Amino acid sequence: MNQDLCIRELRDDESERLGRLMVEVYSGLAGFPTPEEQPGYYAMLARIGAFAEKKDAKVLVAVSSSGELMGGVVYFGDMAEYGSGGAATAVTNASGIRLLGVDPRFRGMGIGRALTQACIGLARERGHAQVVLHTTEAMGVAWGLYERMGFERSQDLDFLQGALRVFGFRLRLEGRNA
Repeated sequence: MNQDLCIRELRDDESERLGRLMVEVYSGLAGFPTPEEQPGYYAMLARIGAFAEKKDAKVLVAVSSSGELMGGVVYFGDMAEYGSGGAATAVTNASGIRLLGVDPRFRGMGIGRALTQACIGLARERGHAQVVLHTTEAMGVAWGLYERMGFERSQDLDFLQGALRVFGFRLRLEGRNA
């Protein structure tokens, strides 16, 4: 991992930049719906900073020592605020992770892992028993990362977003050192 990396909460002046990065990352995924196919989803990505206003939610960013925004993620300490389809919002004693994205220029440097670990750390601080997240087949790199970190498929959390199949994952924290 890049030793010049800092994981911290998003500052207001970075919100628009992170939104543009997320739109770029997600629209560049082969097999993922385009902005024309799911305009509401991309509008949400563009306004990713607004998630920090939700109860027990944090928008975390990875920033280089020179101040470059390398990636971001949204952490939910209250699953009722998670906002996905399916059953995830009813899961108790859990934290959630959504909208992980890494600038293509910085991929392969451990940034996605560092952002995910920061969210797991927040879940542990809250005393939660598990971390929930979703991904799609188009997000193969993230899918592999989550599995390497110990997340397991949870079909009970799967749902459809339009025609897109979205797959649920859980990391059980009890007794684990993730």
